[in-house]
Amino acid sequence: MADMQYFHNARCSKSRGALELLRERGIEPHVVAYLEQPPSAAQLRELLRKLGIDARGLLRTGEPQYAALGLADPTLDDEALIAAMVAHPVLIERPILVRGERAVIGRPPERVLELLA
Repeated sequence: MADMQYFHNARCSKSRGALELLRERGIEPHVVAYLEQPPSAAQLRELLRKLGIDARGLLRTGEPQYAALGLADPTLDDEALIAAMVAHPVLIERPILVRGERAVIGRPPERVLELLA
């Protein structure tokens, strides 16, 4: 479906699994290889709005960069966290499926199916 964007990391088993679930249903979203083409700060803000979460909710806390950059600091605001994700896109949780004004993080992968209804 042309109106779906899929933020994908091909090295991630969850991301590959969710994409396979979509393809099994005949859905071919526009795949965004966000590690190679990181979203801008404005794009991340829009994505957060569609997800209905704050920036901290989109962070991958297990990545080495998370600790190295001190991102666990609760005084960091959304703008600081967004800047970190723009500079280090590996920090962005994945996969993310966007359809129109809604988005979902595919963890577990079956969550992407929520946007098909």
